Amino acid sequence: MSLDIQNLTKKFGNQTALNNINISISDTEIIGLLGPNGAGKSTLMKSIVGALKIEEGAIIFNGKNIVEHEIECKRRMGFLPENNPLYPEMYVKEYLAFVADIHQVSKERIDEVIELVGITPEKSKKISQLSKGYKQRVGLAQAILHAPDLLILDEPTNGLDPNQILEIRNVIRQIGQEKTVILSTHIMQEVEALCSRVILIHEGNIIQDSPVREFKGKYESLEEAFANYTHS
Repeated sequence: MSLDIQNLTKKFGNQTALNNINISISDTEIIGLLGPNGAGKSTLMKSIVGALKIEEGAIIFNGKNIVEHEIECKRRMGFLPENNPLYPEMYVKEYLAFVADIHQVSKERIDEVIELVGITPEKSKKISQLSKGYKQRVGLAQAILHAPDLLILDEPTNGLDPNQILEIRNVIRQIGQEKTVILSTHIMQEVEALCSRVILIHEGNIIQDSPVREFKGKYESLEEAFANYTHS
């Protein structure tokens, strides 16, 4: 898997959401994408997965420009957005079968993923009947069902209780052993528990891209490092 973001700039009117972003990822790892609210994280993730039009710069995924090879690139990516858009009237296994049909994935793979994310007891329920924790697992299941090379997760543990957070983290850790994961989070404990590398974006600019230990540096905690790097 390789991802090269080259001179990516994104503007909304007079506001610059991303300013000449350059990122290179080639290893199988879990990367923490950090930044204050409004820093440009969601814009960056949506640009990578092709949900936003690229106007300046380029994104090269597995050696191919995602604008010129849109469908081919999207097939190798998985995305769980923060709002986790599911179909509440569908049953869990029915929904995953629907996603599997889109990706032309075997039915056997559905059962594998259901077990991996821990939703076996809930697979016959309607999505609307699930707790938020189980809905997050269903969202994660759809994102990994087609075994993507790159998995992008936007606040995957937001709103979950401590037990649910640990369970979702374990799933992400397991996936990260074989795939590249970009994890956007505000929870520094999550970064320490899962990530080997941190990319910090602030006001549309990348101000840190380093191993977690180097990011923490002289500070006593990741929270303190984050606060100092993003202090205006």
